[in-house]
Amino acid sequence: MRAKHTLLLSFLAASVTAGVHAADKQSFHRISAFSTDNNIPAGVERTHESSAEIIAVSEDGNTLVYSDSPLDGIGMVDIRDPKQPRSKGFISMGGEPTAVDVVGNTFVSAINTSQSYTQPSGFLLQGRLDTGKQIAKCDLGGQPDSVAVAKDGSFVAIAIENERDEDLNDGVLPQFPAGHLSLIPLANGVLDCDGQKKVAMTGLSDIAPSDPEPEFVDINALGEVVVTLQENNHLVVVNGKTGTVINDFSAGDVDLNNVDLDEERALTFDGKQMARKREPDAVKWLDDTRFVTANEGDYQGGSRSFTIFDKSGKVLFESGLDFEYRVALAGHYPEKRSGNKGVEPEGLEVGTFNGERFIFVTSERGSLVGVYRDTGSAPEFVQLLPSGISPESAVAIPSRGLLATANETDLIEDGGARSHVMLYQVTTDAPAYPQIESVMQDGKPIGWGALSGLVADPNNENTLYAVNDSFYKAQPSIFVIDASTQPAKITQRISVTANGKPAQKLDLEGITTDGKGGFWLASEGRKDKNVPHALYRTDANGKIIDTVGFPAELLAVEERYGAEGITRVGDHLWIAIQRSWKDDPENTVKLVQYNTKTGEWKAVRYPTDVAKKGWIGLSEITAYDGALYIIERDNQIGDAAKVKQLTRVVMAGVEPAPLGESLPLVKKEVVYDFIPDLKATGGYVTDKIEGFAITNSGHAFAITDNDGVDDSSGETLFFSLKQGGKAVDFATLRP
Repeated sequence: MRAKHTLLLSFLAASVTAGVHAADKQSFHRISAFSTDNNIPAGVERTHESSAEIIAVSEDGNTLVYSDSPLDGIGMVDIRDPKQPRSKGFISMGGEPTAVDVVGNTFVSAINTSQSYTQPSGFLLQGRLDTGKQIAKCDLGGQPDSVAVAKDGSFVAIAIENERDEDLNDGVLPQFPAGHLSLIPLANGVLDCDGQKKVAMTGLSDIAPSDPEPEFVDINALGEVVVTLQENNHLVVVNGKTGTVINDFSAGDVDLNNVDLDEERALTFDGKQMARKREPDAVKWLDDTRFVTANEGDYQGGSRSFTIFDKSGKVLFESGLDFEYRVALAGHYPEKRSGNKGVEPEGLEVGTFNGERFIFVTSERGSLVGVYRDTGSAPEFVQLLPSGISPESAVAIPSRGLLATANETDLIEDGGARSHVMLYQVTTDAPAYPQIESVMQDGKPIGWGALSGLVADPNNENTLYAVNDSFYKAQPSIFVIDASTQPAKITQRISVTANGKPAQKLDLEGITTDGKGGFWLASEGRKDKNVPHALYRTDANGKIIDTVGFPAELLAVEERYGAEGITRVGDHLWIAIQRSWKDDPENTVKLVQYNTKTGEWKAVRYPTDVAKKGWIGLSEITAYDGALYIIERDNQIGDAAKVKQLTRVVMAGVEPAPLGESLPLVKKEVVYDFIPDLKATGGYVTDKIEGFAITNSGHAFAITDNDGVDDSSGETLFFSLKQGGKAVDFATLRP
């Protein structure tokens, strides 16, 4: 059966967001994040890579278990207090765990011990949750992937993938040995290895029928197992008790219109992919007749969507680009994956909370979870949940009103975020994320990310402007933000142009208004990449009408980290230099002043806090009511983050000196700590708070930079400054 659909996006006929949130509608809120490095066993360095991949929960809902392939074991998390998850230990498996599930007071985990692609091997291990003691161990005769326990506890299904070597003949199938499905009975809650049935998957698919690669399994209440053959673009339904194939069918394909296919460092949703094979990864039953697939793709396809089938093979719903577009609207679109599979829907969970069934779709590359309400027909979009980096799987815990995600990427080698397990609680409150999103324009999302500077419109209290940095080097932009709504809305993207084309060699880190309807932009230079340190003036339409390069006196002492913010006081532009240059005393940086009338350059020195780890520098500068307000931050994340603060430099009596002369040291005052805001969404503290603006009436806003979702969770936080539950009024916060 070939299921082919030309996509009609479901949300084009409805609101782009979830709409007005009714008080009685359920949604989910992140309440905590657990770093997997807390489970690294004794004797192993804390800097060792760890990961949370496939996650399950104990029957009492108090313990999470997850597979950790870098550490060859199973991690456990105590969630009796879900707002303060704690380590419950680590169990070494003697091989790479590919999946885990729970039955009674035990876990079952599939372990890959393959010596090579042509000699795959593995076993299924059952152990006690309280002690980790091994109860049973079954040889699987191949390399396992997914595992599922029947709802009545009568058997376990294991997808034996025997994955292909992607470097051999460009990964073309077939590559032997073929994979299969294993079914192992449970007798009195213990694996009966001798009763194992091996169900052949060969001869079923149109693509490489001799080499099926089972990827994921799930079991309904009737004991029927649905199996995805991802590379084969095929689905199989098997009787789990007898091993009989009940039905099998192609997963079909879709036509993708207005999709970003080029990794050109710009968000351009203007491509087409016709007859794109779904190639489903995860699969979950919705009930005894319907199941949903996450169509990540792996071989020749990936439709960037999720699909609901009935077990006869009929397509009941195809999401098309709905999920991908929503991810893009939230600023999470992974531009570096455009040429592959976009947001890559990979993981799925289905859970019923207070009588309502929800579908949770994880975006591996967008690092988000899409929440949809199952209506029996077309699902209703509910919200997006911020997750850690690369959510691989999720588990619903309806009895406790919780959801947990396992986020596999650990960036310890790059000094980045660790792998995390994150917890969410069901509520009737309005969704708390995203805090800023764009709108649809001409049937496509306004793509955005890596926001690095912010300024308020002098004539409109609710309008702000932001710029993106060099991650989008082919699409330098000014974004118009409506801050009057929740979430705030990016309503327009203004291209920064030179000679009628997107300007080149820019790394925009700051923006301010020019007093004439246009803007001044600060670009951070990089000598080794031929990017000049410069200021650019544009008209209201983004056309560059003036370029001011840094003077020779500054360039003579240049370091890599340059302009990180710009603000205007009359005819003077003040530029914050991120870190010390060659002539700066330790723990000082320059605030540089440029006179737009005379062309004179002057500067002062600003004292930074002393970094206990990493470095401390500046991210933004904003003039208001006789003072300069400056974002000073360290480059640390999570619990290591200590300095994310707003300081004030009162300008009365400050006399900047010409460059080359002795520069005066200004006095700073810390007026606000951003760390509580960065913790407010229940995740870990991100390192880059980079935008700050104050409106004419004294309302202040801040924004974080999500690095274009590159080695980042993609989260952008946008918030007004509050103290004691009330907005900080900078009109009354006098110097």
